[in-house]
Amino acid sequence: MKVYESNDIRNVALVGHGNCGKTTLAAGMLYAAGATNRLTRVDEGNTVTDFDDEEISRKITISTALAAIEWKKVKYNLLDTPGFNIFINDTKGAMVAADAALVLVDGVAGVEVQTEKVWGFADDFKLPRAMVINKLERERSSFERALESIHAGMGRSAVPVHLPMGAEKDFRGVIDLVRMKAYTYAPDGDGKGVESDIPANLADAAQKAHEVLVEMVAEGNDELLEEFFEAGTIGEEHLLTGLRAGILERRIVPVLCASGLQNIATDLILNFIGEFFPSPTGRGRMAATESGKDVERAVSDSEPLALFVFKTVADIFAGRVSYFKVMSGVVKNDHNVVNTRAGNAERLAHLSVLRGKTLEPVTELHAGDIGAVAKLRDTLTADTLCEKGVAIAYPSVQIPEPSIAYAVTAKTRQDEDRMGNAIQRILEEDAALRFYRDPQTKEFLVAGTGQQHVEVVVNKLKKRYGVDVALHSPKIPYRETIRGFADVQGRHKKQTGGHGQFGDCKVKVEPLPRGEKFEFVNAIFGGAIPKTFIPAIEKGILEAAEKGYLAGYPVVDFKVTLYDGSYHDVDSSEMSFKLAGRKAFKAAMAMAKPALLEPIMKVEVQAPVEFAGDLMGDMNGRRGRISGMETRGGTQILRAMVPMAEMLTYQNDLTSMTQGRASFTMEFDHYDYVPALQADKIIAAAKAAKEGEEEEEE
Repeated sequence: MKVYESNDIRNVALVGHGNCGKTTLAAGMLYAAGATNRLTRVDEGNTVTDFDDEEISRKITISTALAAIEWKKVKYNLLDTPGFNIFINDTKGAMVAADAALVLVDGVAGVEVQTEKVWGFADDFKLPRAMVINKLERERSSFERALESIHAGMGRSAVPVHLPMGAEKDFRGVIDLVRMKAYTYAPDGDGKGVESDIPANLADAAQKAHEVLVEMVAEGNDELLEEFFEAGTIGEEHLLTGLRAGILERRIVPVLCASGLQNIATDLILNFIGEFFPSPTGRGRMAATESGKDVERAVSDSEPLALFVFKTVADIFAGRVSYFKVMSGVVKNDHNVVNTRAGNAERLAHLSVLRGKTLEPVTELHAGDIGAVAKLRDTLTADTLCEKGVAIAYPSVQIPEPSIAYAVTAKTRQDEDRMGNAIQRILEEDAALRFYRDPQTKEFLVAGTGQQHVEVVVNKLKKRYGVDVALHSPKIPYRETIRGFADVQGRHKKQTGGHGQFGDCKVKVEPLPRGEKFEFVNAIFGGAIPKTFIPAIEKGILEAAEKGYLAGYPVVDFKVTLYDGSYHDVDSSEMSFKLAGRKAFKAAMAMAKPALLEPIMKVEVQAPVEFAGDLMGDMNGRRGRISGMETRGGTQILRAMVPMAEMLTYQNDLTSMTQGRASFTMEFDHYDYVPALQADKIIAAAKAAKEGEEEEEE
């Protein structure tokens, strides 16, 4: 591929709800542009942008892929993004590299939950956008109904620039409302239409839609508004200029129509992108920090070189592949740069542009272009690479914390040895994943946005790295505490041949506010216990608290006041007083009304409004407390506090309850008491498990 100047580049993210046809439309664009020699299909597993084994087997997009194509002397960097809520964070992370967004809407379903979410992402990045009502060849599809859902969710700024000709299986073409021409297509063709005059039976509808478009364009420009009032319309040249300005200002959202599956109107969409979407230089100056100060830098070849790494892919052959956008300057092969975060030098050898999994070598890339480079040593996603002596950094994308975790265990010792390194490689390419060891349960946990997300990780471990692991629901990190007061004595006395053992302490134990953990107060007066032995008492209490009293879970949120005791000049030792502290703790727990605590999660669910009643009923059944509800467009947002133990199966249940149209986030909020009935079951299960372990040891 030849080198393109900044003004001849378009970086476009294809976004929308899962199964709205983004990958299929991208395949049509590639075929129309001559980048592929035939129209590829998602169901056949041969599309350019869904190339990962998991994507092919599941027939969904899991990770953002790039495809560079050339159309009418302009280079298009297409970002084909995931649309299902479990993988939607990857979409957000990739949209930082786009300069415009093409938001796809299913012609049958209309605007869906994730449509609104990616719309919000486009707002976050201030991206100009257009919408494509896709899949108009499907049974029960309706351009008018889909447009109504767009207006309901996104407002009147969405205005058609296309009208469909025909519906469902008879959808055969598109009317261009800007130039007032009709284009017809052969099903499964090359995506290039045959131009003609508008059919007589559609002329009135096209004229009315054209007038609506003209009015919308004129509204935002005084000169155009004056022309409109004088002439009753706007000339084509002024209409083009005004529409382009309205899109850039994000005042107008054009609505196009297509069938990605039958490759209808692909050429018109490509023409639209080249004509109306901005080049990287058209976006204006980009915010960054330089030497700790906020700055704005133009996307220009004349500025010092800076690259922003927006995605990392772990390739088993090429190693770590870094996807980057040239934020300023011109990058060439063998360029030496500095990683602003790490402070280390990196050499950019073998620059490439991307077309799915294919890396096509290039000699240089200009400001605003997107490329890839392999085998950088210390560079990760969200890093900035720049010229030596220019400490500039572009802001990273904030990804929500994972909502659910699973325990992961290696199936063999060999798998165990390789598991950590393999998971680390996968973590580099997925910012929404976490891998850690729970200090209480001692389990290794993989946390992601849902069960399917974590299952994909497990499959990648096996297929890519030959590491076989099993997933389990994580152990709930319960805690124990006290509700009452106790004044007890802990006395350890043992006489053997020679020196004996003697330690004696008196303590008062009382509860602390939730989250205060532990407090130890030394109130000894008059040397009842020598100072050297007092830390041993505290240590004994803490060791006993770690092992729990009711069910073996750590005891928290309690205060111990040591106020008296006694010692023996010969027989007392640190060990004796540590054992005395343990006995005091156990005696106190028996008197101080011990109780079990469970983690309470802050949960937020987003789902279509029609499921609000089912969601609330389900939350109540999970012992959840509703803390708030909010409606945004057609989306119901429900917030609740729910015990973690009740959320382990929520992902699957939510998918079933809402036909996969809902998403949720979850994070730890606080600990609270376990109700008596549940507490009895947990304690009984813990005792049974302990007895089983003791029998095995015997």
